[in-house]
Amino acid sequence: MQLPARQPSRIGANILRLPLFLLLVGVFSASMMLPAVYGGVARDLEAARAFLYTAILGVSAFAMIGLAHAGRDPRHGALGPLMSLLCAFVFLPFLLAVPFYEGLGTTTFLNAYVEMVSAITTTGATMFDDPERLNGTLHLWRAQVAWMGGLLMWIAASAILAPLNLGGFEVTARAEPGRMQTRDTTMAAPEVRVRITKVSTVLIPIYFGLTVLLWILLAVGGDTGLVALCHAMSVMATSGISPVGGLTGASSGVTGEAVMMLFMLFALSRLTFSTDTVTSDTGGLRSDPEFRIGIALVIIVPLVLFFRHYMGAFDVNAEDDIQGAARAFWGSAFTVLSFLTTTGFISANWGEAQAWSGLGTPGLLFMGLAVIGGGVATTAGGVKLLRVFALYLNGLREMERLVHPSSVSRGNPMGRRLQKGGAFIAWIFFMLFALSLAFLTIALTATGVAFDTSLVIVVAGLSTTGPLLDVAAGAPISLAELSGTAKGVFVAAMVLGRLEMLAIIALLTPDLWRG
Repeated sequence: MQLPARQPSRIGANILRLPLFLLLVGVFSASMMLPAVYGGVARDLEAARAFLYTAILGVSAFAMIGLAHAGRDPRHGALGPLMSLLCAFVFLPFLLAVPFYEGLGTTTFLNAYVEMVSAITTTGATMFDDPERLNGTLHLWRAQVAWMGGLLMWIAASAILAPLNLGGFEVTARAEPGRMQTRDTTMAAPEVRVRITKVSTVLIPIYFGLTVLLWILLAVGGDTGLVALCHAMSVMATSGISPVGGLTGASSGVTGEAVMMLFMLFALSRLTFSTDTVTSDTGGLRSDPEFRIGIALVIIVPLVLFFRHYMGAFDVNAEDDIQGAARAFWGSAFTVLSFLTTTGFISANWGEAQAWSGLGTPGLLFMGLAVIGGGVATTAGGVKLLRVFALYLNGLREMERLVHPSSVSRGNPMGRRLQKGGAFIAWIFFMLFALSLAFLTIALTATGVAFDTSLVIVVAGLSTTGPLLDVAAGAPISLAELSGTAKGVFVAAMVLGRLEMLAIIALLTPDLWRG
């Protein structure tokens, strides 16, 4: 006797009716099988067992709770998935830290938890300064969690944040932040599930395919399979996680950096890989303001650094070293794009650029690039280029009004995607970002951390750019030396930087839950 044809779709529909956070628990638990298999092949048997047992535990818990929720619809409408995102960044790392803690065996559970929060928020900061302390299985797990966290933000940007006019969409949408795009819809739970399903169907193959392609290109360039895979995942997720301590330990050289630089462009604008959001209402990639601003920064900043280095080269009689000059410019261009997209990889030629001129480059530059961040609805963190563009246009208009007070503003093709009050909302976000930076810095300083160190740590967390800890201060900052309270502040900074303050305010507003 054959089953009815609609039975599989009914099972799939029942799974999709589960709360988003519970689905994430099931997905991340099942994904632990990959490091478990790798650990078995690489003979890291203790780590492999830890991932295998935790995967079984997580999937079993997901199945039992899923059965208890069978046939029940989520009650919280559009803000329910947003709350699930917050829970995914705060509570899901407790589960993700279990196999990491058991597999390593020489650290505290708090350190493992902070490591997993850093990974899932694509921050990429690490508690372990020596990469050799972790085996290949644990390195793979860090990169995999960050990769899945980046995919989660890719999907959430279009399916959750865009309808609520959050995450940068408040600059382009016609409604106020936290509200739906139209007043005649409440975005019921079934509609949210349908939107998430459609967006996932489109974006997952793109994300997976680009990662595999980059992995193959890096492996062909000379990297080992594990290093190439981790770097490919890190570039797509803009996490900057490396199993060899950065690109200086990679074997692909300039060829690998060139390929990685090409794939980093996906973090400058949503238009580079999708047209599924309101950020796509432009004439194409050439007229996209985010992409153009990003490319301009990647060209102008390295040129400034290059001439600064070149002037310094006169003092060391290296101005005629053409090869050194070329390496200096390449190292600057790659590193600028890397920090602008909040990836944080440093070119292997960056040290040669400094040696060529005899000068160092202040870490404040990298902090500024990371704070600016990449494009809206990408895996990059930071303030976002679209908000910077909105304030730029408003600044130009104010200067025009100083000269011609009665003038009427002209239409700007690139500015059509911005709503009338977009600059005002962008300015509000900048103020919220600055207040968050000030409050968290004061809180971290109160735990006994030096002020300059606290500032770098908070900027790294809010911009989700963990590698800033190695280059922005005078000496690398060790997170393992922080107290438990200081680590908690850093976790708060990473979660706040990933989800953004406007989303937190939306979750704390009772009217939005009722509306």
